[in-house]
Amino acid sequence: MSRFCVVTFGCQMNQHDSLRIGELMREAGYAQTDTAAQADLIVLNTCSVRAKAEQKLRSELGRLVRLRRANPGLRICVAGCVAEQEGERLLARSLGVDLVLGPDNIRKLPGLVAALERGGGPRVQTGFDLDAPQFLSARPELGGSGPCAYVTVMKGCDERCAFCIVPRTRGPERYRPSGEVLEEVARLVDAGVREITLLGQTVNSYHDPSAVLPPAPGAGESPWVHTPGVRTRADESEFPALLRAVAARAPRLARLRYTAPHPRHLTASLIRAHQELSVLAAHVHLPVQSGSDVVLKRMVRRHTVAEYRERAAALVDAVPGLVLTTDVIVGFPGESSEDFEQTLALVREMGFVGLFGFKYSPRPETPALRLGDDVSEREKSRRLSAVFEVSNAIRQAHLRGLVGTIQPVLVEGAGEQGGYTGRTGRNEIVHFPCADDPTGEILDVRIIEPYKNSLAGMPEDPARRPPRGDAPEPLDDAKPQTGGARRMLPVV
Repeated sequence: MSRFCVVTFGCQMNQHDSLRIGELMREAGYAQTDTAAQADLIVLNTCSVRAKAEQKLRSELGRLVRLRRANPGLRICVAGCVAEQEGERLLARSLGVDLVLGPDNIRKLPGLVAALERGGGPRVQTGFDLDAPQFLSARPELGGSGPCAYVTVMKGCDERCAFCIVPRTRGPERYRPSGEVLEEVARLVDAGVREITLLGQTVNSYHDPSAVLPPAPGAGESPWVHTPGVRTRADESEFPALLRAVAARAPRLARLRYTAPHPRHLTASLIRAHQELSVLAAHVHLPVQSGSDVVLKRMVRRHTVAEYRERAAALVDAVPGLVLTTDVIVGFPGESSEDFEQTLALVREMGFVGLFGFKYSPRPETPALRLGDDVSEREKSRRLSAVFEVSNAIRQAHLRGLVGTIQPVLVEGAGEQGGYTGRTGRNEIVHFPCADDPTGEILDVRIIEPYKNSLAGMPEDPARRPPRGDAPEPLDDAKPQTGGARRMLPVV
């Protein structure tokens, strides 16, 4: 039996796609391995949001060329956003690549691999399914989903932010019928999934193409001081109605998350859904990108600082204990020192408990290319360090404040250094020992120590605590959220 390996770069959408690739290939009779040296097919599922992700791909291809010398039959597929971006150029530049597969063509992979095995030559399969959008569903019967799973509700993006390549690599917005979403959620919950994350490049812009969702409570309301009523109505979507439908269809679901929302679709109806649906996690990742209106306008972000501040504050006020995380880009063309200081001030004011920060990097065929790249690399590095210094201080204070509290932790599995690991509803990572395997349970854990980006705890139930000598050694914290942090969320 032929074996395949999937290597994933980038956001949660890429992680979702890699899981579906694995299911498709296993269903076609291939065996999956985590070791590239044992594979007959290696799929590199790529990200192109940042230049660094493309650099990682080139480095990985160089490594695989050496691996191919030891295994001449090895086949290499480049999938994902770089595949869509580069297409035929990848074959021209990389002699070792056999398949180039855009995100909307993943379901064709088994057939294309079979054609290669019959002696076919390299192939490129890109382009978007605009006329009949298709969405890959999870197949828990093909290997299990664990306690957490992703469900795609839309793909593509119509925002056209000046810095972002996503509209080119993922296409325009296309939405999944609500019935398909609800069916997949129900199937996953029946298979034992406790937490589901709804995915989309601008997930809260969702509109139901089947037009069967009833209006959500609060839809069309315009309570904002800083957004005109006509704009508020344009920002409305059916995403809050979808959240309510998911909660009703899957009452045994423990937690519901979503990523990545756009601030302009944080509507009164979405805030009300957070207020009324206990299944929604008390954490929202809400990208702001800059604290300067001048920079936001140049970025074509379609929201002002005042609008972001007003809507985010309304969400936090409506849901006690809810926390926010965000994305920030430093060194965007034309960003002055004053602009950057405004970003620092906003980070302090909003108290983001987590922050993904990035240096601006030019991306092919994006509007920002016309603006130049006039902030030096040295200054970008200085600004990025300053953002992380402020953000890390806020996060450390937040984590220290949890010591001594009891937190409900959804246990995701064994930790890399012993014991178990899981997350709270606010998305704090907690490491703890346990006398038995609690994977999939929501366990009350008393927090005993803060790490740099996570927490150490002990089960509150004495019967679940291991004998003193069996507890794992204190953990060196998970990777800090610096420029080297793994990119987990799409930039929107």
